[in-house]
Amino acid sequence: MVESTDDKILEAKEPDHKAAKEPDHKAAKEPDHKAAKEPDHKAAKEPDHKAAKEPDKNYEILTLEFNQVKSELEITKKDYEKTLNKLKYMMADFDNYRKQIEKQMNSTIETNKANILSKFLNLLDDYQRALDIIKKDKDIDNVITEGLDGIIKNFQNILLSEGVKKIESIGKVFDPNQHDVVSFSYDSDKDENVITDEIRTGYMIDDKILRPSLVIISKKKNIPNNK
Repeated sequence: MVESTDDKILEAKEPDHKAAKEPDHKAAKEPDHKAAKEPDHKAAKEPDHKAAKEPDKNYEILTLEFNQVKSELEITKKDYEKTLNKLKYMMADFDNYRKQIEKQMNSTIETNKANILSKFLNLLDDYQRALDIIKKDKDIDNVITEGLDGIIKNFQNILLSEGVKKIESIGKVFDPNQHDVVSFSYDSDKDENVITDEIRTGYMIDDKILRPSLVIISKKKNIPNNK
């Protein structure tokens, strides 16, 4: 009876020892080790590494784009300056051309005007000579002389309205720019080259000679010395 009771006690203790130790050891250590180390390692390192690289790439892209835009802007600025300089030269050339054309047109107008007025002066001379001849004939009716005199005055008024003025000659010193000498007269009472008579009246327009006066000037005789 004693042996059987001890054997039962041993059989009862051994199963309790294994069941208590083995399951608790695996359940306590293995799950906690994996759960504590593996997830924290991946979550801490991998996201930070990618986040550090993406800003660097964006900065490089922005830098390249900025440099490209800056280069294009410099090229555009140079093209603008070249175009602006060309435009300034073209405007200066056009302004010079415009002034030259205006000068040529004004010169042409003045020349044509002078030619027309010169023809009026020739007609005026013809009427003046006719009037001088008629006045010498006492049998001519005064109506004719008055009519011719009125025509001459109308011519003179037209010339005055166009800026035509007579050149004063008699008693003046001869001026080759305004007078043409057709003859000379000896006069010891006057200085040489003084205009004594006028054959044809000269005229000016806008301080320019329309036609010179035809004049006679004075000369002094050279009296020989009698030895």
